[in-house]
Amino acid sequence: MRERTVKNWHNHCLLPDGTELQEHSIKTDRNIVIGEFCQIDYGLRGADVYVGESTKIREYVWASGDARIGNWCEIGSDIIAKEDAYIGEGVKINGKLSVLGALDIGENVEIRDGFEARGDIEVRNPMPVFMFIIVYLMTLLRIENEKELDRILDNLFSDDEEERMEIPLMIPARSKLNMKVFAVPSTMKIGKGCRLHGNIRAGSIDVQQNTVIFGSLRARNKISVVDGVTVHGNVESGSTVHVHKGAHILGDVIAKSIVLHEDAKVDGTIEAPHGLRIERGS
Repeated sequence: MRERTVKNWHNHCLLPDGTELQEHSIKTDRNIVIGEFCQIDYGLRGADVYVGESTKIREYVWASGDARIGNWCEIGSDIIAKEDAYIGEGVKINGKLSVLGALDIGENVEIRDGFEARGDIEVRNPMPVFMFIIVYLMTLLRIENEKELDRILDNLFSDDEEERMEIPLMIPARSKLNMKVFAVPSTMKIGKGCRLHGNIRAGSIDVQQNTVIFGSLRARNKISVVDGVTVHGNVESGSTVHVHKGAHILGDVIAKSIVLHEDAKVDGTIEAPHGLRIERGS
């Protein structure tokens, strides 16, 4: 059994139903949680937006709720919070900070174009975002022991439990997103009805119904695409690819083994040195 630590919770990447990854932004109607040491060449637009320490966001941060930016982050444009904002120590904002509610701001913060806040302003170092996210997830999942976070989130990512609660858009620590690649270190689960531009790289990838990927999928482990999924590129795995009924791959499918439904469509070539199995029926 592999050793587990409480920090494993942020190995997961989840893009909830309806997520849009466009030319300049990631959009969702849910909260956004970004891990530490990420490099993201997009803007972030969501409900509450939490950005972990030492992360670089090339574009803007737009929150319909709170914005919480960790220590030593760099934001390439504006931060707009429709409620409160918490800006950690040493943050650099290459635009304007606009807050409709209260502002907690740490020391040595640089704001190129100034700031405005309609509520109270407090100069102090807010709780580190990493710790805040742990408290937030424990509250969301209704648990009291943070050691349970790993187990519960692992279950959420392997089942459909997240459909019964508002799990946020989660991008794990040390992820890299730019116009060419969306790379995360471990599990990625993409919800229903998403539209994503870019080549996706992960430990494993699970794509849900009616999502469109304008790029390729590549994973060290299993890849699964289901009914209504369209991939405008290749699908490559170091393990198994499962192409379910109604899925459409416009490029090649390459893996050690492939499970292909008879009512799925692959426009390119199929390479499976360890075997190809055809599924029939529903």
